[in-house]
Parts: sequence; structure tokens; C-alpha cells
Amino acid sequence: MVVQTPPRQYSAEEYLAHEEAAESRSEYRDGEIIPMTGGSLNHNQIIINLVLALSPRLRQQNYNVYANDLRLWIPRYQAYTYPDVLIIKDEPVFQSGRKDTVINPSIIFEVLSKSTSSRDRGDKFTYYRSIPEFQEYILIDQYQLHIEQLSKTPDGNWLFKETDDEDGVLNLVAANCQILHRQIYERVNFETQPE
Repeated sequence: MVVQTPPRQYSAEEYLAHEEAAESRSEYRDGEIIPMTGGSLNHNQIIINLVLALSPRLRQQNYNVYANDLRLWIPRYQAYTYPDVLIIKDEPVFQSGRKDTVINPSIIFEVLSKSTSSRDRGDKFTYYRSIPEFQEYILIDQYQLHIEQLSKTPDGNWLFKETDDEDGVLNLVAANCQILHRQIYERVNFETQPE
């Protein structure tokens, strides 16, 4: 008979101390530290494209665009994550006692990978919806041109749209901003993706 030992449970404080000393980033979910995998060329190119396209447009509306390394605290679920791109209206609000962890994103982008796709669509979206300021969630496929968009309606429901239109436009409802699909996928080469 094989007895499985449950994973060690860490406090949020232990996780934060671990992150400060670690050479690579990890996420934290209700007591468990989960190492993050490295990104592919396409994953990184999409993030760069988003930041370059969105920053000048959103700056005029007093939104700030952050990529990859800004940690997000989700108190209801005792979770720390690193969204690929997050957008904050006005000034960032930090977790109490921290200057490296925010709590108030309006829009979050996740670039999907084979290892994170189901989590990004499932638990993470559940977690993100618990944030009062959160209004829009964009999932971008790095293996083919495909974009999923979830936008919060005034009555608190979520509207889902998806597209694979190369000539389409992503319209960020929460920020009144448009970005061409071609801009999101500029210099992305689907043929170089690992199997």
C-alpha cells in the first residue's frame, strides 16, 4: 500500500519570504507554493505586443499597464498570482504592508499555454472575479490566433466572446480601448511552437 504524503502547507508569510530568496517565481494557492514554468518565445512576444500597444492608449485614460512580474494578492482565496498583463485604473493599491503586491486590477490578460490553460480558464477566473475592481479578462492562445474575452456587465454578469478573426479588433469595454488582433500577434510564429 502506497501512502501519499500531502504537500506541505505554507503560511502567506513563509511564501513571501520564499519568493524574496527564490531565483524563479512561484504562485501561492491556499497554503501551497506552485513553481511557475518559463515562457516560450510566442508567450513573451504576445506580452510585449500587448504592453507596447496598450500603454500609450491607456495612459491618456489614467490606466497603468504592468507585465509579468507584478504580484497580485487575492484575499478571498488566499492566493498570490503573477498575471501576464494587468491593467490598473488610477493608482495601484498595495496589499497591506507590501509595496510589491497589488490588489486592484481592472483588466487581466493571460497568455495560454498547454500547462496553464485549464487553470487560467477555471480557478484563476473564479479567483479574479472576487476582486471588486476587476472588470475584464482576456485569454490569448499562443499556438493559434484565438482570443477569449470575458467582460463584466453593469448588473454583475459576465459576457463571453471569442474570435479567431485575423482582421478583428479587440475592444476593451472596461477601458474604452481597441487593439488590432494583428498587433497582438505581431512577430508570433506558430510554426516554431514545440509539440
